[in-house]
Amino acid sequence: MNRWDCIDAFVEVVKLGSFSAAAKHLNVSGSHVSRLVARLEEQLGTQLLYRTTRHIRLTDAGQVYFEHCRHMLDGFLEAEAAINDLQSSPKGILRLTAGTTFGEHFIAPIVNDFMLKYPLLEVRMHFTNRCVELVEEGYDVAIRMGVLDDSSLIARRILDRNERLVASPEYLQHHAAPECLQDLYQHQCLVGTKDRWLFSVDGQRREIRISGRYHANSGLALVDAALKGMGISQLPGYYIDEYIETGRLVPVLDEYRFRESAVWIMYPHHRYLSPKVRLFIDFLVERTQKPDILRLFAQV
Repeated sequence: MNRWDCIDAFVEVVKLGSFSAAAKHLNVSGSHVSRLVARLEEQLGTQLLYRTTRHIRLTDAGQVYFEHCRHMLDGFLEAEAAINDLQSSPKGILRLTAGTTFGEHFIAPIVNDFMLKYPLLEVRMHFTNRCVELVEEGYDVAIRMGVLDDSSLIARRILDRNERLVASPEYLQHHAAPECLQDLYQHQCLVGTKDRWLFSVDGQRREIRISGRYHANSGLALVDAALKGMGISQLPGYYIDEYIETGRLVPVLDEYRFRESAVWIMYPHHRYLSPKVRLFIDFLVERTQKPDILRLFAQV
């Protein structure tokens, strides 16, 4: 029994939900699969599965090991398939994550078109405003927005991003409009996922730590609060441009707008980028550079 046979058996047991199903898929006996998994647990010195007569369940260690092994075996399958012209027909599972609203409106349609072009590929999309850990959580790529922190990930800028401070006319009727950044300390700031807002002062990046009674990790919730006169918020264009055009929201301190924010595609550093990831990156970049898409993203 070599280590790879044991890993293969373990992954199939978890994916298919039983030893018997894994045995049928691998064309071996159920007892053989059980021995392979037991051997793997012995080699690792830890239990990977809780077993009952009717169910199996991963231990905490098993969950971590399964995610890494599944990703690794997926890479092996791709390496083998590369010999048979994987460039035109990538296989395996592409796992990606993006911010909720931006991902739903702009990224999902592009991903769907990518799947139509490559029907042998599987996709797992996860939309969240949480900054996920790509390597630890098993993602291939992430679409992120804003100004990036230092990271070991590779980042490719694909679009500029426009953020503005806004408030409703009703709010500004009852509160004098801020004339400088320091005036924000006297206002109700509608706080999103970060309590620091970015500005440009004499060409230099400036961060202001803001506070307020209202905190939400949802752009739509912040827009609604701003429309109802609850305070000032800093939001990307795709949330607010239509309300600025109709006058329901008014730009505030626009002369200090920070213009270096962007949309990025990020992925872990590997010596050889898997074909599915490389093809998706190229596809995304190509689609976002088309004139009709650029006009759409100009508001982002």
